[in-house]
Amino acid sequence: MDEEARHRDRMRRKKELIDRRIARATIDRGVLVVNTGNGKGKSSSGFGMLARSLGHGFRCGVVQFIKGSFSTGEEAFFRMFEDGPLDYHVMGEGYTWETQDKARDIAAATAAWEEAERMLRDPSYDFILLDELNIALVKNYVPLERVLQALVARPERQHVVVTGRGAPDALVAVADTVTEMRVVKHAYQAGIRAQKGVEL
Repeated sequence: MDEEARHRDRMRRKKELIDRRIARATIDRGVLVVNTGNGKGKSSSGFGMLARSLGHGFRCGVVQFIKGSFSTGEEAFFRMFEDGPLDYHVMGEGYTWETQDKARDIAAATAAWEEAERMLRDPSYDFILLDELNIALVKNYVPLERVLQALVARPERQHVVVTGRGAPDALVAVADTVTEMRVVKHAYQAGIRAQKGVEL
């Protein structure tokens, strides 16, 4: 058998395997995705899924915890959809080491969670991004049990993405898909400042 024939045979067997796996996936409901870890890309992935959802004509909601003291490219871009299918809320006061005011951070996180909870009860939202919610959970700014209850009780077809470092084990346990971003190398470690279009 020549190389091309061997390749065709491998791809035929691979296709059969993948087709069997696809045929077994018969459940059709909303998924809970958690992006966590110390590596870059957690929010970026969530915003990529937001773009995908808007492309499919979904009604979407965004609540950003922690972030908020500076403008980002994703906010500037996605605000263009606000008069249509997107409800966008930047509710953080900025990074906690910048605010240096725990009571203020808790108040901001609580207000953000109340907005998120409203969306999670509303079946008209197809996709919700809760950006940096994990940070608010790790710092105990928002009660974990309240978050878990709302996520589990959300409308059946609603997709939710939660981002941020340090996802609690209980959140990981109820999620459908969990990705942990790992740092291999980061420009910041070499002294390169945050750049528009990359971090901002």
